[in-house]
Amino acid sequence: MKDADFDKPMIGIVNTWSTVTPCNMHLDRLAKDVRAGIVAAGGYPVDFNTIVVTDGISMGTAGMKASLISREVVADSIELAIEGHQLDGVVCIVGCDKTIPAAAMALARMDIPGLVYYGGTILPGVIGTKEVSVQEVFEAIGAHAAGSLDDAGLKAVESAVCPGAGACGGQFTANTMAMALSMMGISPMGANDVPAVDPAKGAEGERCGRLIVERVFAGDTARKYITRASLKNAAIAVSASGGSTNAVMHLTAIAAEAGVDFGVEDCHQACVEAPVI
Repeated sequence: MKDADFDKPMIGIVNTWSTVTPCNMHLDRLAKDVRAGIVAAGGYPVDFNTIVVTDGISMGTAGMKASLISREVVADSIELAIEGHQLDGVVCIVGCDKTIPAAAMALARMDIPGLVYYGGTILPGVIGTKEVSVQEVFEAIGAHAAGSLDDAGLKAVESAVCPGAGACGGQFTANTMAMALSMMGISPMGANDVPAVDPAKGAEGERCGRLIVERVFAGDTARKYITRASLKNAAIAVSASGGSTNAVMHLTAIAAEAGVDFGVEDCHQACVEAPVI
């Protein structure tokens, strides 16, 4: 740091980067763009990391018991690092399922200026001329078990559906919660929608960096955005898009951290008002 940097807001960039999963394997690169935006807006960025447990690998094993617990650990670790160093704001770069609500929970708990920036969904794979996603794997495994798809056919699907970095290509927990946080204003609108390896992703990261500095200067803390109305908007978006039912336990956990009265019945009412499109 130079002397002039001590007068700037110190912004944490918390990264859930890990090579254990495609969901998070590119997040180290995204941090560079966020850092550039923070500097350009007059802040001083500092980086640290936390963990990820990826459901896509843990499912069907005893490791899945660690999944929901990891949400609490990630939230706690973000809080400890931010509070321990008395940072002025934070951008949380997230990928696989539980890291997304965990980051929002931490921001709600601390009530400081903060953003959640999602690494983005994976692009579809291709078999011949057909685009395929992880959803085709589910069907292929069933077809293989039923005897209507041979070993070679199953292998072809498995080999094609994961062409690079990014979270599961479906409206599962990661894409669902990334959308929900955009509806709430905890993520900048549009930033989470850009796929992981899209060339536009870098510009969105820089935008996040600039925006967090703006929120620090404006004094806009997380609870300004996490309200009963914004949580309802998020639940409506989840319902209308056929999102993951895991959103119920995540939205209610975020609400609890923010001290907002929003529960399971409120999620149900959102589903009644906004059925799947």
